[in-house]
Amino acid sequence: MENKISFRLWGKYALFTDPITKVGGEKCSYHLPTYEAIKGVLKSIYWKPTLIWYVDKVRVMKPIRTQTKGTKPLVWSGGNSLAIYTFLRDVEYQVEAHFEWNEHRPELKDDRIDGKHFNILKRTLEKGGRQDVFLGTRDCQAYVEPCEFGLSEGVYDETPDIPFGLMFHSFAYPDETGAANLESVFWQAMLKNGILEFPRPEDCEIRRDVRPMSVKPFGIGVNLRDVATEEVEL
Repeated sequence: MENKISFRLWGKYALFTDPITKVGGEKCSYHLPTYEAIKGVLKSIYWKPTLIWYVDKVRVMKPIRTQTKGTKPLVWSGGNSLAIYTFLRDVEYQVEAHFEWNEHRPELKDDRIDGKHFNILKRTLEKGGRQDVFLGTRDCQAYVEPCEFGLSEGVYDETPDIPFGLMFHSFAYPDETGAANLESVFWQAMLKNGILEFPRPEDCEIRRDVRPMSVKPFGIGVNLRDVATEEVEL
């Protein structure tokens, strides 16, 4: 099955929020992208509940730099507040990822048509994605284009292993795990010669329950178009 892509991802700013700094409003970015943030980029390029995206590895192409800026985030009661955010500045990555069929969606088994999802994916990637692409938050616009992973020189290619300690990895959603709750997943991040190799979410041992969550139902012809129709329309 054709299911693997690689692409260049870049933007002026990025904010991969550390949960420790998120509660107080003064957000500070991790120095590396999280699995969940890259998965969000993949979903902006192409996604259907028929499949699950897996991020294999991310290559850091430019030096890790931060910049602190004053912002005015919206508040629930209305209006804006004042906050200081620490962003990553001038970021560029190469991403390698693949998708697999979502076996927890048996109602969508007729939509698992080999080749058609991949054809749509290639076209949408060449056009920059189906939806706007962001690096961690909507404040950080990003762009994508196809590339060959490992091509061109990265700033950390010859750098020894750099440990980044415990980091947020991703959320484990019920429609992808078969469970009835939402979990947050963590891992010990290590940058090896400029490459961040992510474990699969189910292989991460550090997990925490967030809250009970049910699965949103989908059905072909009800609230979802079949992939064959989408391919013709595209």
